[in-house]
Amino acid sequence: MENRIKQTQPAYVFVSNSRIIIIIEWNKDDIKFLKSLHHNTYDYKENRWLISKKDNNLELIKNHFENRIQLVENEESLPIKKYIDKIQNNELHIVEHLEGRIKIICKYNKDLTKLIKTFPYRSWDAENKWWTTVNSELVISQLQIFCKEENIKIKFFDKKATNIKARALKDSIPNYRKCPQEYIDKLIIMRYSDSTVRTYSSNFEEFINFHHTKKINDISEPEIIEFMRYLVVERKISESYQNQSINAIKFYYEKLLGESRKFYYLERPKREKTLPVVMSKEEVYAMIKLTKNIKHKAILMLIYSAGLRVSEAVNMRLEDIDSKRNIIVIRQGKGKKDRNSLLSEKTLVFLREYYKLYQPKEYLFTGMNGGKYTTSSIQKIVKQAAKRAGIIKNITSHTLRHSFATHLLEQGVNLRYIQTLLGHESSKTTEIYTHVSSMAYGDIKNPFDDIDL
Repeated sequence: MENRIKQTQPAYVFVSNSRIIIIIEWNKDDIKFLKSLHHNTYDYKENRWLISKKDNNLELIKNHFENRIQLVENEESLPIKKYIDKIQNNELHIVEHLEGRIKIICKYNKDLTKLIKTFPYRSWDAENKWWTTVNSELVISQLQIFCKEENIKIKFFDKKATNIKARALKDSIPNYRKCPQEYIDKLIIMRYSDSTVRTYSSNFEEFINFHHTKKINDISEPEIIEFMRYLVVERKISESYQNQSINAIKFYYEKLLGESRKFYYLERPKREKTLPVVMSKEEVYAMIKLTKNIKHKAILMLIYSAGLRVSEAVNMRLEDIDSKRNIIVIRQGKGKKDRNSLLSEKTLVFLREYYKLYQPKEYLFTGMNGGKYTTSSIQKIVKQAAKRAGIIKNITSHTLRHSFATHLLEQGVNLRYIQTLLGHESSKTTEIYTHVSSMAYGDIKNPFDDIDL
């Protein structure tokens, strides 16, 4: 299926001085890849992706799309892609339109068209290929009944959701400023990880260009608060992104300028209390068993059996597999800390088979050009494996790590040992697995079971 998609879905690409414009058919893997790039935004009006040329994005795009790329000489040569083009055959989108009206957008369906023609004050937009009608409970319920009978997925889109502001592009800001080099140098000197350097510098760059008319050192505390309000209210960023932006701003004023804490004080958002997604052993086994590619299978086995983060998997070197001591050495993990984890006997046997076939030289897992594997490639492998196994949960590479920890706990392993294997600084982080483990709940009798029905 994946090869067929790659052969039939071209990616139209135009490269300007400052950005990359991409028009593609809707494909889950491609969309996820584009969302992983720094400074990406989706233009809902033109139905195209706008990507910054910085951070090696163009090379990453070429590597991902390979021979599917069709470069065009100018922006006008890009194909026009309407909203209807991104909808699957078995989907129907209901989008809030004007006050009291909705858009009904789907591929042509004779029976659905007959139904829509019975709706009051309906109107067909021939240019955009969608219907508009009144937003009433009767209309919505009739559409829901029809979609259920015809096995069509119905999706609702709030008008507000389509009005979320994307990050401003470089060429839309007069006198765009790059992150100061002394800021980046300070991060490097203080031995922050490469990932943190990229994140902080990117977030701080967004901040200073929000106030592009002011010198950086003249930006006041109320103006910092104004920027955070913009991120939360207009950009609708996540709590994690907000915390990263706060840390990036704090770093400049506290570490670089030595300002007092009072200057940049910002109230942090409360973290949502969510439980990690965990798979059963049977689900993990199914993911691995149904994966036929040897390299992909080795990656899944290693991440699960050692409880690795995806960044730790891509940075794993050959010498980090200590077969004599049955341990795996994780060097400079999160927080720049080394630790050891378990080396499964079954994983070791399979890693030896993988090594004979692929002969990696430095990193355990290498890409097509010999460099280390990318985190996005591993996430794609995990998603595809979960899909093959018929798992409907939202599975990521971190789910394998969560599952490893939970299964150890269910086997009776002490939380302190699990904390050490995972590299958690605080035991409170590890304690979350007690809430998802089925071990404790298995001994509790449900009172409902005593009711005689």
